[in-house]
Amino acid sequence: MFTGIVENVGRVVSLKEKTESWLLVLDLPFGHSDGMEAGSSLSVNGCCLTFREDSIHQGTFDLLDETLERTNLGKLHEGSMVNLERSMRADGRVGGHFVTGHIDAVGEIQVFEERGKNLYLQMKVPPSYSQYLVDKGCVAVDGCSLTVCDVEEDTFAVWLIPHTLGKTNLMSRKSGDLLNLEFDLLAKYVEKLSLSTLEKKS
Repeated sequence: MFTGIVENVGRVVSLKEKTESWLLVLDLPFGHSDGMEAGSSLSVNGCCLTFREDSIHQGTFDLLDETLERTNLGKLHEGSMVNLERSMRADGRVGGHFVTGHIDAVGEIQVFEERGKNLYLQMKVPPSYSQYLVDKGCVAVDGCSLTVCDVEEDTFAVWLIPHTLGKTNLMSRKSGDLLNLEFDLLAKYVEKLSLSTLEKKS
């Protein structure tokens, strides 16, 4: 479980196909002494990945074909910058919202421009996910917990403040780029429970 508060940005060393999986190697700004032992979870662009083996400044992760196909991790290459967050501590503060690290869909950037002192980012999403978006609600974008605004049938937007831009890889994004999206977990549970109740009554 994560909070959507990105801790650092890491750099991709390599992404290579192996016999049983794709192997992703990252340069990490923290070592295994900071809670990154083999088997630990790390959010990489919002995807929950399992730390494969102990290393001081690098991390290796196994990726399956499905992960590459359903997220933007398949677009990574040497030098790509990725958002990183270690799993949430039980005694820590939840500064963002509850994020599982399980990507629902990818969104395409439609608009990314300065408006006043901040940046306005608008994304297109598959219509089947639009019901999870409400004005002032939460969404995880490449692992960043952000506040939703300007919800339309198949688009929504977020405002990016200087702190977010300085702590994440979003500053390097541009129109047409794909971003990993995880919608609010509570909204999905409410939908599931509501549909079950309605089906029993019908």
